[in-house]
Amino acid sequence: MLDFPRWKTIGISIILLLGILFTIPSFLPEKTFDKLPSFAQMKVNLGLDLAGGSHLLLEADVSDLQKTQLANMEKTVRAAMRGERGPDDDIAIGELSTAGGKISFLVRDQTKLDEARDRLFNETRGAGLTGQRDWNIDVVDTTRLVLTPTAAGQKQAIANAMDTARDIIDKRVNALGTREPTIIRQGDDRVVVQVPGLQDPQQLKDLIGKTARLEFRMVDANADPNEAAAGRVPVGSEIVPYADGAGAGAPFEVLRRQVMISGEQLLDAKQGYDGQSGQPVVNIRFDSGGSATFAKVTAQNVGKRFAMVLDGRVLSAPSINEPILGGSAQISGSFSVATANNLAISLRSGALPVKMTVVEERTVTPELGADSIRKGAIAGIIATVSVLVLMLIVYGRFGVYACLALFFNVFLIIAIMAGFNATLTLPGIAGFVLTIGAAVDANVLINERIREELKRGRRVFQAVELGYSEASRAIFDANVTNVIAASLMFWFGTGPIKGFAVVLTIGIVTSVFTAVTVTRLFAARWLHAKRPATINI
Repeated sequence: MLDFPRWKTIGISIILLLGILFTIPSFLPEKTFDKLPSFAQMKVNLGLDLAGGSHLLLEADVSDLQKTQLANMEKTVRAAMRGERGPDDDIAIGELSTAGGKISFLVRDQTKLDEARDRLFNETRGAGLTGQRDWNIDVVDTTRLVLTPTAAGQKQAIANAMDTARDIIDKRVNALGTREPTIIRQGDDRVVVQVPGLQDPQQLKDLIGKTARLEFRMVDANADPNEAAAGRVPVGSEIVPYADGAGAGAPFEVLRRQVMISGEQLLDAKQGYDGQSGQPVVNIRFDSGGSATFAKVTAQNVGKRFAMVLDGRVLSAPSINEPILGGSAQISGSFSVATANNLAISLRSGALPVKMTVVEERTVTPELGADSIRKGAIAGIIATVSVLVLMLIVYGRFGVYACLALFFNVFLIIAIMAGFNATLTLPGIAGFVLTIGAAVDANVLINERIREELKRGRRVFQAVELGYSEASRAIFDANVTNVIAASLMFWFGTGPIKGFAVVLTIGIVTSVFTAVTVTRLFAARWLHAKRPATINI
């Protein structure tokens, strides 16, 4: 138990040395940190409550999602009624309506009603493990099919949309270059976004609040401007307003409902500058499928106008002078460099599946975080000094070993957190201070066991060896229970609770290593070197 082969001694020394080295970057100034080589740029990031920053609570517009679902299902219905084998396989339908959140349409040939129903059934999906489909299909008046979204289907659609929205928001916020944002779902239809260090919450709102649903649609040249002004447009078209600052005075365009090409076919989007005006623009590039479609549509509509529509607002509606080949296009508008860059980020990360509205906004100042850090540091210093004094008074030399182990434990905790780019929050500081107090528990158990063995008349070597071996099992069992509790907090908790659980778990693992293995190494080397007949413990 007290024998340490050379390889084990070297291994423990390397771990402790790495702990010290990887702790240092966390305390370097930002400019010095940025000059470090990439492999050394690991540090503990401060959470929103310590570094200050922006906190947003976003709520999904469920009604918008239901409208999108309805529109998508309408397209699906029309596609399903078109046969795969050509016009002879089509099922003629009429009087299609989306009123009341349902899709209702007439099957003109009653003999094909069952076939139409079967085609639609294949387009519906099971709603999780509920045993329901996402849409109910009913036959009304022997010739009409009605599709109604089920409650289970809508619940699943909202859950899927929120998961996707959370991922897209995560991509957008990370593209800002911020460190360790916290983006988590809250409830069924909300997402919490916390970005430490971001001092411009409006930039965050502008970036996240934009759905970034990009569409290219043809302008309806047959629409009568006077009729359109009165709200009457041809079948298959709709009025779409211009975005602020766009349109050169025109309030709207009448566009065909059919989407020529959408943002889903984008391959890349970057902020750039217009070659003639020098104004900020967004350069976009389509994937191969989008490029082919864009080239085909523009070739078939030379001389006509098409519109670029972003989030239901027309940005511009230029004429097609010639086929646009190459799969590239330019989005222009009343952009600043920042807004063009935000739009490029939004387009690259994809469109939000549902509109998100800011329902709560808070800005935490760095001063509040600095005060928390100062008070946390004071608590940590007092706790450390108190523990050190107590251990030195009570256990003498073995108390010194426990104190050294405590220092190494602090270094290892910070190094491991830095290695994972973990975020330290206020509850994390609480976990850190708690770990310091609990770290010497193991040494107290070991030292007390050594005392007992000495009182029983054991020799020094034998007493120390038995002290470590007999106490190790109790130490292990006690810390396993703590790890289980921390794991449950991590599993069921959110944000700060998880931060506390992570710091506590790291502290438990490192404290067992330093309190048992490292102090045993110190004790063994001293005993082998001095071979004392008695010890003061």
